[in-house]
Amino acid sequence: MFRKEWDEVFKSRLAKHYDEMKWLYSELYNNNSEAFDYFCDMLYEYHEARPPLLKEWDEAREAVPDWYRGNEMLGTLMYTNCFAGTLNGVREKLDYIKEQGINYLHLMPLLESPAGRSDGGYAVSNFRKVQPELGTIEDLAALSDECHSKGISVCLDFVMNHTSEDHEWAKRAKAGEKEYQDRYFFFDNWTIPNEFEKTVPQVFPTTAPGNFTWCEEAGKVVMTQFYPYQWDLNYSNPTVFNDMTADMLYLCNHGIDIIRLDATPYIWKTLGTDCRNLPQVHTLCRILHMATEVVCPGTLLLGEVVMEPSKVVPYFGTVDKPECHLLYNVTTMATTWNTVATKDVTLLKHQLESVFALPKVYTFLNYLRCHDDIGWGLDYDFLKQFGIDEVAHKKYLNDYLTGKRWESNARGELYNDDPRLGDARLTGTTASLCGIEAAVYEKNDYKLKLAQDLDVMLHAFLFTLSGIPVLYSGDEIGQLNDYTYHDDPFKADDSRYLHRGNLNWDHVAMRNDMSTRQGQLYHRIMDLLAVRKDYSVFESDADTWLVETYNNHVIGEGRYFQGQKLIALFNFSNEPQTAWINEPEDYIDLITGEPAEAKNVELEGHGFRWFYHSFKPIVERSKVAPVVKSKSGKKKKNKRSKKGH
Repeated sequence: MFRKEWDEVFKSRLAKHYDEMKWLYSELYNNNSEAFDYFCDMLYEYHEARPPLLKEWDEAREAVPDWYRGNEMLGTLMYTNCFAGTLNGVREKLDYIKEQGINYLHLMPLLESPAGRSDGGYAVSNFRKVQPELGTIEDLAALSDECHSKGISVCLDFVMNHTSEDHEWAKRAKAGEKEYQDRYFFFDNWTIPNEFEKTVPQVFPTTAPGNFTWCEEAGKVVMTQFYPYQWDLNYSNPTVFNDMTADMLYLCNHGIDIIRLDATPYIWKTLGTDCRNLPQVHTLCRILHMATEVVCPGTLLLGEVVMEPSKVVPYFGTVDKPECHLLYNVTTMATTWNTVATKDVTLLKHQLESVFALPKVYTFLNYLRCHDDIGWGLDYDFLKQFGIDEVAHKKYLNDYLTGKRWESNARGELYNDDPRLGDARLTGTTASLCGIEAAVYEKNDYKLKLAQDLDVMLHAFLFTLSGIPVLYSGDEIGQLNDYTYHDDPFKADDSRYLHRGNLNWDHVAMRNDMSTRQGQLYHRIMDLLAVRKDYSVFESDADTWLVETYNNHVIGEGRYFQGQKLIALFNFSNEPQTAWINEPEDYIDLITGEPAEAKNVELEGHGFRWFYHSFKPIVERSKVAPVVKSKSGKKKKNKRSKKGH
């Protein structure tokens, strides 16, 4: 079905995917050709409405499809209100963002949500309106336009799984309109919900037990897997998928480059299953991928899949039929903090072996901390061979990282503690978990140095991994925990607000004062990023392998790319350690710039080394970057330059 009024660009893009898209859609929705035709017409509507500047952005990115995989990529994650109050405030602070070399800006949920029942913005009542105190949808578009003129891509959460109970659909469902009740999971009594409960795990067993809620207005039971005010959408109804896709494309047309698909594994429900990672979820993700390639091919899909590796990797799809462009490297993040607590790299080596074996086109977002908690989704089957019990190990990790153990200087708090199962997750800023907070409080310079060295070493480890490193806003200056959330009735029950404090701009102003801890940390991290950007051995296309150090406190990573070799070593112990390696080439220490031997390397407590060797005098490679116009109409180019030294 190709309509005469469709332009040639749209027809060409749609033709590339039409047969597969129709087949998948028909399989999912029982050959509902009317719904599919509506879907295609909707795609054209948003293609036609896409602003010319964004279409130009699309064309440039189509010419360089791997534009997001270079070693110059750097992300930051922030709450608009915590960073600068409003969207216009963020625009005013873009120079600080650009100063850090950031070209990937993730704005945490900012769409309209009811006060006190928002789950941090994840209970959306209107997908086309910004929370009023943050600005307007026009402000969001203006910020995106300004970001694009500076070579910065913008990411926004799209909460696919559910809406707020204040959403228009939910209000009409409460009023008894069957069409809108069919967009959710409504039941006349508890019979079927009780059958679901037999196989569906609880997301928040202590703070929001159960997966269903009684809706008094409708006189029915509604599915609410997360919180009672978040109603799960029924994606077996094609109207839901069509209209939610339209809402997503609306945001893309307002300048959003990366769509973070929130709670991706949950979006399809089938009775008798755990309602997680069902095959239909992958079908929906694949259709969404094709839809963006048709309407806004400069757009990336980021899957929020916070599960064990075997469940995460399938969301990349296949090389020929991709689903998500990006996924979170969540298990490596959790395993890194496990290593901080245990000082033993055995599990981290096992985790990295799995990651290094994946196709290089699979791109992860790597991070130390984010807006969320640290969940201990580790490979316990692997740990069992060492006699490690899951419940006891989780308790050890939480005790260590909350500072309950005598040898620990970490300062975190538990999140969603479930004493019945002996399970809890963890919150806290990177700096506080590294011990900086405790050292500052005790005015202990020795502890402060050790904690700052740990913080820097962890960032060096992060920057060595293939993929896109993402800094949580404030980590660049070592922002500490914010305990004031305990006094806020809307936040007190959610310990994740411990690390969601407002950015301290007085501390940001100290970043160039090397007598302050903020200045010391900021410049050490910026120096690491400058090195990463200058050397193409940090490219995602590099070959990677584990370097055996014969020391359980020290992990080694090797990288090779176009005649360049890197040996990276990281000491997770607070005591000096030796990495028993014997690499034959002559190396340069990338931090000091001095010649170095990669043989039996001595590392200080929480120390690291980047050893670099080039088999060729110079290796250069460049790719054409997106060319966009600023508001003044002038063209700007953001070159991707790959250098070897």
